[in-house]
Amino acid sequence: MHGSHAYGRLCFEGRFYLLKRGEDIKASRLDWITILIVATLALAGWLNIYAVVYESQLDQFILDINLNSGKQILWFGISIVAVSLIMILDFRFFDSFAFGFYGIITLLLIAVLLTGTVVSGSKSWFEIGFIRFQPAEFAKFATALAIAKYLSKSQVKLDNLKSIGIVALIVGIPAALIILQGDTGSALVFGTFVIVLYREGLSPVIVIIGLVAVALFVLTLLFSPLILISALLAIGAAVLLFWLISKKVTPKKLLTLGVMIVIPIAVILSVNWVVTEVMQPHQQNRVKAFVNPEADPLGYGYNVTQSKIAIGSGGLLGKGFLEGTQTKFDFVPEQSTDFIFCTIGEEHGWIGSFILISLFVTLLLRIVFLAERQKSKFSRIYGYGVASILFFHFMVNIGMTIGLFPVIGIPLPFFSYGGSSLLAFTILIFILLKMDAHRMQVLVH
Repeated sequence: MHGSHAYGRLCFEGRFYLLKRGEDIKASRLDWITILIVATLALAGWLNIYAVVYESQLDQFILDINLNSGKQILWFGISIVAVSLIMILDFRFFDSFAFGFYGIITLLLIAVLLTGTVVSGSKSWFEIGFIRFQPAEFAKFATALAIAKYLSKSQVKLDNLKSIGIVALIVGIPAALIILQGDTGSALVFGTFVIVLYREGLSPVIVIIGLVAVALFVLTLLFSPLILISALLAIGAAVLLFWLISKKVTPKKLLTLGVMIVIPIAVILSVNWVVTEVMQPHQQNRVKAFVNPEADPLGYGYNVTQSKIAIGSGGLLGKGFLEGTQTKFDFVPEQSTDFIFCTIGEEHGWIGSFILISLFVTLLLRIVFLAERQKSKFSRIYGYGVASILFFHFMVNIGMTIGLFPVIGIPLPFFSYGGSSLLAFTILIFILLKMDAHRMQVLVH
C-alpha cells in the first residue's frame, strides 16, 4: 500500500512538473502566424477608424480620447489584459468551466433585457459611465465553449434527435434572448454553428434542407411567389411523369415527392407573413434595400447606395489614406462600425480591399488548420466554432456593404470600431491559441 501511495505521489508530482514546464515554454508554442494576422487587422482597423473621423481643418491627434480611434486604444489595452489572463490560466480551465461561462452570459442577456440601455433600437447594452458593454458579443464564444463541452462527451452522437435537440437548445437560448433585445443581426450569427455540427457528424441532409429553406426565402423576396410555386409544381410533374414512364413509381416515392413540394411551398407562402408581421419596420426596410436599393436611394436604400458609391469611387489604388471624400462628408452612416469596409474601398481601392479580404481568408484557413491538428475533441470543436463565427461576420459584413446581403448590423472582426466586439473576438481567438499551445495534453471526458 505504501508503494502504491508513493507511486501515486510520484505521478502527481511528475504531472505537475510537466505542466509547469509547459507553462514556461508556452510562448514558443503559441501560433504566432495567427497572432500576427490578428494584430495586422487590428492595427489596420484602428488606422481606418481614425480615417473615418479625420478632418484636415482640425488639429486631431489619433490618440485623442475624444475620438473613436483614441477610445479604441483603450480597448486594445483591455484586450491585452484579457490575453494575459488567458495565458496565465490553466488550459483545462475553459473545458471545466464551459457551462459556467455559458450560464453567466445567459444571465447577463436576461439582465440587459430588464435594465439595459437602448442604442439604435436595440436594448442590448449595459452603460457604466462612458463605457458600453454588449453581452451579445460575448455570448458567441460562451456558446462555442458550451457546444464544444457537450459534443466532446463520448456518449453524444449527432445521429439522434435527442443530441441534436440539446445542441439546438444550447444555441437557441442566447439567440432567442438576443432577438428579444431587438438585435436580430447578432442572433443570426448563431445559425453558423451548423458548420460545427456538420463537421462533428450532423447528417448533410439536415444541412441541405436548411440551405434550401434559406435559398427559397431569399428567392421569394426577389421573385414572385407564383413563379416559384409554378416552377416547383412543374418540376414535381416532370419527376412524376418520368417515374410513370419508367414504371418506377411507388407509394414511398409519391409520399417523398409530395413532402418535397408541399414544404417548400409552405416556406414560400410564409415569407410575406414573416416580413410584414414578424419583422420590425426598420428590418422591413433593410429587406427592401436588399431587394432593390435603387427604388428609394434617399430612403431605405440610402446606406447601401452610398456604400457602393464609396467603394466604387476608390478605383484600383484608392484616393489615399485620409483622402476619402465620401468618408469626410459622412455620406455613409455607421462608417466606423458596420460600413468600415467602405473606407478601405475608397481610400485604398481594389488593391487594399483585396489585401484585407486575403488576410481574413488566411486567418480563417489558419484557424481551421489549428482546429484540425488538435488532439482534444473539445479543442477541435471549439476551433470550428471560432472559424464559424469569424466566417459569418467576415462574409456578411463585407457582403452587406456591396449589396450581397441585407444590412443586419454586425461588425467586421478586429476592424470595426467597438470595445465589446474587439474584446470578445480577442478572447474568442486566444482561448483557441491557449488550447493549441497545449494540444499534446489531451483532455479526457
